[in-house]
Amino acid sequence: MRTRLLAGLAALTLAAPVLAQDLTVETATGPVQVGANPETVAVFDIAALDTLTALGVPVAGVPNPVYLSSLSEVAAQAQAVGTLFEPDFEALAVMQPDLIVVGGRSSEQLGPVSDIAPAIDMTIWGDDLPGQARARIAAYGALFGKEAEAEALTADLDAKVAEARDAVAGKGSGLILLTNGGKISVYGAGSRFGWLHGEIGLPEAVDGLDAENHGQPVSFEFLAEHDPEWLLVIDRGAAIGAEGEAATATLDNPLVAKTTAAREGQIVYLDAAPLYIAAGGAGAMMHTLDQIIAAFGASEG
Repeated sequence: MRTRLLAGLAALTLAAPVLAQDLTVETATGPVQVGANPETVAVFDIAALDTLTALGVPVAGVPNPVYLSSLSEVAAQAQAVGTLFEPDFEALAVMQPDLIVVGGRSSEQLGPVSDIAPAIDMTIWGDDLPGQARARIAAYGALFGKEAEAEALTADLDAKVAEARDAVAGKGSGLILLTNGGKISVYGAGSRFGWLHGEIGLPEAVDGLDAENHGQPVSFEFLAEHDPEWLLVIDRGAAIGAEGEAATATLDNPLVAKTTAAREGQIVYLDAAPLYIAAGGAGAMMHTLDQIIAAFGASEG
């Protein structure tokens, strides 16, 4: 069924008129030539959806769920075309988008969805997340004729970063901690969440942490031993809507209570979905920065 469907779609694609203008877009897989100003767009990456929404680009197809409450209105006005991991190929076939955007968790679907429509992989990953986020903003601006909006969005992001830098300056070191049910792991400057150190200048409470995708598993004794002044907490279960022990319950124990972070009221529970699901999205990054500005700004240091 899917073979016949894709064959039919290929014929439709060949029969479609050539777009008036093509341009080269920098993607996670290198420069790709696509038609400018695509009108019907399907997106399978929440960071991309977040940034496109911030730029005012309408999106016709989105995954279900979109995880971020800030994107719920966008999702309500769009058609569900699968999940972050599994596109609904039949829905895409009917939609016949001008462009499909994948990234991160959906990046492996680049080949299959390319059989239906032009597709690009806009994955953002690694410790240079802010740099990639700015590059994606510029690329979307050029692709959708939103150059001015892209410049303004980048300026807003840069201003928010500067504000966060001022807020954390001189307030001590921090440790990024992810809870997953009752388990905990920590992340350093070279990790997927490392931009919280590098971009805003927050000193690391612990040097040399593994930069593995799932972080460095640690014990509560580890936290007590290293005694972080700030804990930036990401609740994976909350990010994906899973049932199970919440981060606040996981960290409610005597060893954590002994840390400076706990004694000084400096455990910051960051909204998890923007960081864990939409990492690199412009709106998601600024939301996280707002939380950091509020937490550190309220501290006398």
